[in-house]
Amino acid sequence: MRHWHERARQIPDPVLRQLALLTQRVERGNYEGAAAYAVLVPRAYRARVVRAVVAFQTTYDYVDTLSEQPSADPVANGRQLHLALLTALDPDSEHADYYEHSPSGQDNGYIRQLVQACRDALRTLPSYTTVAQPVLRAAGTIVAYQSLNHEEASDRPRALAQWGATVAPAESGLHWWEAAAGGASSMTVFALIAAAAKPGLSVAETTATNEAYFPWISALHVLLDSLIDRAKDLEHGHHNLIDHYSSPAEAAHRLSWIAARAVHGAEALPDGAHHALIVAAMTSFYLSAPATAAPGARPAAQRVLETMGGLATPTMAALRAQRAASRLLAGPRRPAIRVHT
Repeated sequence: MRHWHERARQIPDPVLRQLALLTQRVERGNYEGAAAYAVLVPRAYRARVVRAVVAFQTTYDYVDTLSEQPSADPVANGRQLHLALLTALDPDSEHADYYEHSPSGQDNGYIRQLVQACRDALRTLPSYTTVAQPVLRAAGTIVAYQSLNHEEASDRPRALAQWGATVAPAESGLHWWEAAAGGASSMTVFALIAAAAKPGLSVAETTATNEAYFPWISALHVLLDSLIDRAKDLEHGHHNLIDHYSSPAEAAHRLSWIAARAVHGAEALPDGAHHALIVAAMTSFYLSAPATAAPGARPAAQRVLETMGGLATPTMAALRAQRAASRLLAGPRRPAIRVHT
């Protein structure tokens, strides 16, 4: 992260530089969460996996921030910027003109260097060819979700609903917005990259990992993110997935059910204890946020925490302490540009 901070400081366009640095500061928890997948990786490949997933997540957060800035064609701009995620996971593909629909592209090669760092690390993983197709499909759902999420407000629910219904696994029982949430998360990508570091990875294990993460673990991730962002999204007029539930009680019931499926899927995988711990840590990251104390969020937060049980107890304690320490060190808050995950 020190390396990417220094690279962001070298961006010549002042707006892009500010957005890159702000995104890195605000979204640092995302990078730490990505790096946590190193616990699943043989020691010889851990540094390479960390480089790959941190570069991927840094790219994701940066292009997502850029796609929310004013543009003549927000949908085309969002789609073009998010193509960087597909290129990052395909070492043999050509770079796109990521800034084609953006007001400025003077980033001194920042996006391309992030993408290339991910690609270079992936090339060295012994089983990347085994996960290449499912990991590209996972990234493709991210690109599709983010493109649709930047439709005009009047068209967005209909377009997202149609797409969410198509990505929901048969007989999963998921609502369209829950399946769409699973498509927006980067956690499936991280899990598959970590699996690629295992020599002789089987197709069966790849499939099991993919099915545990999409839709269940990934849906829980993005729905919890939406839960704590709901008040800010309402203030800024942004779409929020939690708003599709009929009431806080329904949201609590559904998120608890998805959390149970997520934990069960994680524990059933090879090295399931570590996968389950990552799910618990991700859940605690969101449930320890002050926003979960809001009346609309509290029922869902409490039900999900009850579902996680003792698995979340140590991570909740650690993350609450970390948040408290961060607030003390940060001092008074300053206004910030809106950043969305």
